Amino acid sequence: MPRLKISRRRVLELSAGVTAAAALGSARRSARADDLIESHGLSAFGDHAYPADFAHFNYVDPQAPKGGTFSQIGPDRIYNQNFLTFNSLNSYIFKGDAAQGMELTFAPLMVRAGDEPDAMYGLAAEKVRRSADGLTYQFLIRREAKFHDGSPLTAHDVAFSLNLLKEKGHPLIAQSLRDFAGAKADDERTVTLSFAPKRARDVPLYAAGLPIFSRAYYATRAFDESSLEIPLGSGAYKVGRFNAGRFIEFNRVADWWGADLPVTRGQNNFDVVRFEYYRDRDVGFEGFTAGSYTFREEFTSRIWATRYDFPALKDGRVKRDEFPDDTPSGAQGWFINTRRPQFADLRVREALNNAFDFEWTNKNIMFGAYLRTVSVFQNSEMMAKGPPSPQEVALLDPFRARLPEEVFGEPYTPPVSDGSGQDRTLLRKAARLLLDAGCVLQNGKRVLPNGAPMVLEFLIDEPNFEPHHAPLIRNLGLLGIEATLRLVDPVQYQARRDGFDFDITIDRFGFSSTPGDSLRSYFSSQAAALKGSNNLAAIADPAVDALIDAIIAANSRADLVIACRALDRVIRSGRYWIPQWYKASHWIAYWDVFGRPAAQPRYFRGIPDTWWYDPQKAGKAGRGR
Repeated sequence: MPRLKISRRRVLELSAGVTAAAALGSARRSARADDLIESHGLSAFGDHAYPADFAHFNYVDPQAPKGGTFSQIGPDRIYNQNFLTFNSLNSYIFKGDAAQGMELTFAPLMVRAGDEPDAMYGLAAEKVRRSADGLTYQFLIRREAKFHDGSPLTAHDVAFSLNLLKEKGHPLIAQSLRDFAGAKADDERTVTLSFAPKRARDVPLYAAGLPIFSRAYYATRAFDESSLEIPLGSGAYKVGRFNAGRFIEFNRVADWWGADLPVTRGQNNFDVVRFEYYRDRDVGFEGFTAGSYTFREEFTSRIWATRYDFPALKDGRVKRDEFPDDTPSGAQGWFINTRRPQFADLRVREALNNAFDFEWTNKNIMFGAYLRTVSVFQNSEMMAKGPPSPQEVALLDPFRARLPEEVFGEPYTPPVSDGSGQDRTLLRKAARLLLDAGCVLQNGKRVLPNGAPMVLEFLIDEPNFEPHHAPLIRNLGLLGIEATLRLVDPVQYQARRDGFDFDITIDRFGFSSTPGDSLRSYFSSQAAALKGSNNLAAIADPAVDALIDAIIAANSRADLVIACRALDRVIRSGRYWIPQWYKASHWIAYWDVFGRPAAQPRYFRGIPDTWWYDPQKAGKAGRGR
């Protein structure tokens, strides 16, 4: 991507809404306040559990003390953030590998409630007004909102940020803002967001949750370049000490303007939130046992089952716990890049599925800790089960001629093996599928219809997954397929993933309880051709596109669930991935230095957001400040 600086004039144009103006009708640009419906929050279907005068969320302790440090290996990432390293502090563009946690430094218009499926309440915005047709949203900015340098956060900054993110943000942001027509500051405190007709239901929520940048700060800086310069934020934390690729600290802003709002009360309790980086999970675990960081969510069953017997845990200084995860578990598996000609035939992809013995792998490598993933909406009501309902059939019927017949019956479920590691019945079925696809054996080697040898490479960026590949590669060898595993460094892996330069790679993703426009990034025809998108398998199917549109257009949660189930059937019928496993709970371990509320938010982990440092416990654990 060429270097593109933003001039001061361009900044002012963006903030004034010039980019948006062409897309906005004059009626919506001048929407009157008495034409708009005012609310203290947003949600997909207009429902809110909290009244306008609520004091705090139910899952926090509003009296939680401030202080101490929370340190962890980050459990998730957004956009260009990397789990294993970082070389940039810009999390919202395509370039670079950004540090985790940068979102802590920015205040969005609104934030989500952790005990509702999708409801949002005001942070930088104190209220919102929307038009009856849902195409115009007007946010009133709080007078007290400001950036970390003391400059006011205004409607002009909001308009600048949203227009900029649509134009120059990470491809995932730009795609999610496809139905966002633009933003315009009406005055210092009022910003109007406009959306395209038939816009995705969750786009206003998505826009309201994006970061707000300072237009003055970026008047002299290029937004779309990766950099280790600390950006000017407005959130509860700001960047403190860091060593690129090793750790980054975020310091709590002591006089933060939003500290006592209902949406933040009882949260952001640690003086320092620190993210540690390790290139190897085993080394990362040793760091935890040595006290190099204080909190760990465990994702490796072998470590959870065999290595939590170190002295600090035995004597009670370290605690471990498991609590339920009620959110949709989503999909984890080996995603097959159908851009590669050897994977174009569905029968080849099904043969690969039959070569994976989950039962053996779960028992012998993962201590029986997991269940098999079968759906992209795993562990949710949106997952397809049994024959389709009449409502699902009505959505699927227009595409009957091009869909496999199984879509109108039981949804595809990966086969259950005999647990031997080499289920001969399944391997024979895989061999027949390959032959039917024209992939014959020649001198013990499988060849494609064009006579080229059938070879494939699994791409990973951390060695922890090597044991899980070995039995699958062994079974593929029995089928005559030459399969190899390539381990690359995190930066190279991200570049190859973004450019779809792989045969098969592992991914894990999940959707909210109210999925919408985000589905396009994973499954739409448009995303299949968009570098940096999450459509790793290159799904490009008109039926899928139409069903995503039906999900986005759903007028009720019941309609949403029906459309999601129909979509699930179609995606599962395509054999685009080899499903792996899931666990509907969190394994956590922590040095016993924390307090936490009695209630846990249903849709968030709530850590470290709602926890706090307890000096008395820390003294007993020998970890006082």
